[in-house]
Amino acid sequence: MGDNVRKIVAIASSTGGPRALQTLISSLPGDLGVPILIVQHMPVGFTEALAKRLDSISELTVVEATNGEPVLPNKVYLARGGTHMNVDYRGGKHVIRYSDEGTREGVKPCANYMYESLMNCQYSEVICAVLTGMGADGTQGIGNLIRSKKVYVVVQNAESCAVFGMPKSAIRAGIADKELTLNLMANEIMMKVRQR
Repeated sequence: MGDNVRKIVAIASSTGGPRALQTLISSLPGDLGVPILIVQHMPVGFTEALAKRLDSISELTVVEATNGEPVLPNKVYLARGGTHMNVDYRGGKHVIRYSDEGTREGVKPCANYMYESLMNCQYSEVICAVLTGMGADGTQGIGNLIRSKKVYVVVQNAESCAVFGMPKSAIRAGIADKELTLNLMANEIMMKVRQR
């Protein structure tokens, strides 16, 4: 594999997500060793400020992802509001690709597209996190991803969610491995990333 990173973390979040992401991303070490993708449901114009806020409180580098940008370890890629973020493998490396399909699950960006794009990538394992939010975004995408990849799914626990919809949907679909608080989720992600 050209870019020599075997695992990736992919996060879906919605209502209450910006605050949850501040807790989760700031709890991860700067030398985590893998890339992190985030789809936070937000309109155009709001994701750049969120990326800057997360970057200012995190040891990891956080950016609003740009089209064609290489996906690198120790970097967090936040989907731009109003467009769907995917990962594409070409020329021996993984890159960000945006697509302009309509809304899915009533949202744009939609995490389902991100998860499904990872089906065709070279990562050996995808560590998925589903955070607070209304609806069911993430469930269908992760369900499809599980068919072709080794996947580990951790969801935010009901008590710490602003809205328990998205995590509950993943639990009901039988795809969630663990339900945890955000601090325990950060530890779980680190453990899974570093597991041989």
